Amino acid sequence: MTFTVTVHPSNKVFSCEPNQSVLDAAMKAGIVLPYGCKNGACGSCKGTVLQGSVKHGPHQASTLTPAEQTAGLALFCCAYPQSDLHIQVRVISMAGDLLPKKMPARVASLERVAEDVMIVKLQLPANENLQFFAGQYLEFLLRDGSRRAYSMANPPHQNQQIELHMRHFPGGKFTDSLFGNTQPQTKERDIVRIEVPLGTFFLREDTAKPIVLLASGTGFAPIKSIAEHIFFKRIHEQRQIVLYWGCRSKKDLYLNTLAENWVRDYGINYVPVLSEAKPEDGWTGRTGLVHQVVMADFPDLAGHEVYACGAPAMVESARRDFIQHCGLPAEAFFADSFISAADLAKS
Repeated sequence: MTFTVTVHPSNKVFSCEPNQSVLDAAMKAGIVLPYGCKNGACGSCKGTVLQGSVKHGPHQASTLTPAEQTAGLALFCCAYPQSDLHIQVRVISMAGDLLPKKMPARVASLERVAEDVMIVKLQLPANENLQFFAGQYLEFLLRDGSRRAYSMANPPHQNQQIELHMRHFPGGKFTDSLFGNTQPQTKERDIVRIEVPLGTFFLREDTAKPIVLLASGTGFAPIKSIAEHIFFKRIHEQRQIVLYWGCRSKKDLYLNTLAENWVRDYGINYVPVLSEAKPEDGWTGRTGLVHQVVMADFPDLAGHEVYACGAPAMVESARRDFIQHCGLPAEAFFADSFISAADLAKS
């Protein structure tokens, strides 16, 4: 039996099979709902079931609590219809123009920029004119059928190569191969398969609100894409831009010089923050949790937009505290949590 799903307030309608997630069915119909990990871990796809019922597949209990389910909330990436549905969730109109597709790519270069961070550049086929929004991600399609997601660090106007910032997770089969811990080792000129573009984390350009860019660790990758798109489109001339980048120690700020150059060249504000500064760092800058530094600088975020990317704990703390304590409207917080395979194993 095929069910009908009606989306409010847009009044979009699509069909969904009982063994098909609401998100997958929407995307198949060309309707893009908010999403991130597609694995029930990040919460980007959370919305409300107004009428009807769904059954959830595996997901992290902390992402959708029993109380939230009782209140009618659902994770549409892993929610399967049991009846016709009326749901309440935003439709991302812009992203519907750029549906993902699968393609081969060649590893063009590997640059180790920190002990546990590699910048990987992928060369696309010569006839491929990739279009994406700054902040979106791709997925590697591995031979065993699994996938690994990485945000693109290059801006959309530089689309002949894709730039990725990959952190090594010891024991992770994908990054162990990349960092030479397992064989076969990933090397330049290897051919990989990817699906791109994915995700609804991207810059909204239909407002003049000032922007807070917030990154932790390699969450700097999509923030870099967004920042360089801002500079290319000269958006920084109309909107105030402040960038916060939180890392443990100074060596983890692997593109610190680049960010400092943005201050010189484009007049943005840049605030690096270390949570575990070492004596040898000689650090005289800001310390602590990066989202708390933002709150100290901006106790009132009511008129801002925030784009946050990095570890799930940082993203969720920022979302909660900015909304509850700084007056940020929930719809002005855009985020992408970096969910590792180890995180998913806890679901």
